[in-house]
Amino acid sequence: MTPTELIPCPPLGGWEKLKSLVLNALTSEHSKRAYSGALNEFQRWCRENATSGFSKATVQEYKAWLETRGLAPSSINVRMSAIRKLALEAGDNGLIEFQVAGAIGRVKGAKRHGVRTGNWLTLTQAEDMLGLPDRGMLKGKRDRALLAVLIGCGLRREELAALSVEHVEQRDARWVIVDLVGKGQRIRTVPMPPWTKIAIDDWLQASGILSGRILRAVNKAGSVVGAGLTPQSVFDVVLRYGIQIGIEIAPHDLRRSFAKLAHKGHAALEQIQLSLGHASIQTTERYLGVDQDLIDAPCDHLGLRV
Repeated sequence: MTPTELIPCPPLGGWEKLKSLVLNALTSEHSKRAYSGALNEFQRWCRENATSGFSKATVQEYKAWLETRGLAPSSINVRMSAIRKLALEAGDNGLIEFQVAGAIGRVKGAKRHGVRTGNWLTLTQAEDMLGLPDRGMLKGKRDRALLAVLIGCGLRREELAALSVEHVEQRDARWVIVDLVGKGQRIRTVPMPPWTKIAIDDWLQASGILSGRILRAVNKAGSVVGAGLTPQSVFDVVLRYGIQIGIEIAPHDLRRSFAKLAHKGHAALEQIQLSLGHASIQTTERYLGVDQDLIDAPCDHLGLRV
C-alpha cells in the first residue's frame, strides 16, 4: 500500500494517528469538534465510494458530492478546511508527497453569494432582554450578569465561559476585562460599561464567589454548584431569553448586537475591532455590514475650504 492510499482506506491506526495530529494543532474546542466530524465524514465517504487514494481529484469529487447535498457554502468550507489541514499534516509526516498535499491545498472552497449578516438586537430589544432575569433570585442575578457581559462587552461564548474574577480590573479609571485570550490565542483588553460591572458585582456578592470562574451553575435548590458554565450552557441561557422576547437568537448574535449598537452610537471602527478581537478591520466591516456611502462620504467631512 502506498502512502497516498493510506488515508481514505478502512480503519487503520495511521488514520486515527493522523487525525489526532490535525486536532492537536487546533486551540479551539469548537474547531476540534467541527474538524473531527468533518474528517470522520470524509473517511466514511471514501470508504463507501471505494476511493483508492488521497489526491486532489478525490477531494474535488468529494466537494462536488457535498454540493449535491445542498449544504450551505459555510458548511462545505469548514469540511474543506479540515481536509486541507489533513493534507498538510499528511505531507509533513511523510504519508503523502508534498506536491500532492499542495495540490489538495489548492482545491477551492464553495463560493459565497452575498454576506450573511445574522441577527442582532435593537436598542429596545437589548434593554428588554436585560430586564428579563428575575433579580430577586440567585439564578436571575447570574443570568443578568451573563447577558450584560455578552451585550455590553461583545465576548464570544467560549470567552465568557472562561471569564474569571481575576480578569476584571480597573484601568484608567474604568473597569475592564484584561488579558482575555480569544480566537487565535490573541490577547486583548475589553472595556466594560458600568451597568455590566454592576450586574457582575450583584451576582458575585449574592453567590459568594471570590475567585475563579465568574459564571457558575445554580441548582434547583438555589445553590451555586460546579466550577463554571460550559459554552453550551451559555448558548442555552441566551436562547431561553430570546424566546421570551420573541426572537431566536444565539450568543454570537449578542456579540453582533454589541458591534451594531456601538457603531450606531458612533464608536470608532478600529475601537470596535479591538474590543471584538478581530485580526483585520475588514472582518469588523463585514461583521457590521458596512457599505460604502456615496451620499454622505468621508471626504465630505474633511472640513477643508478650498
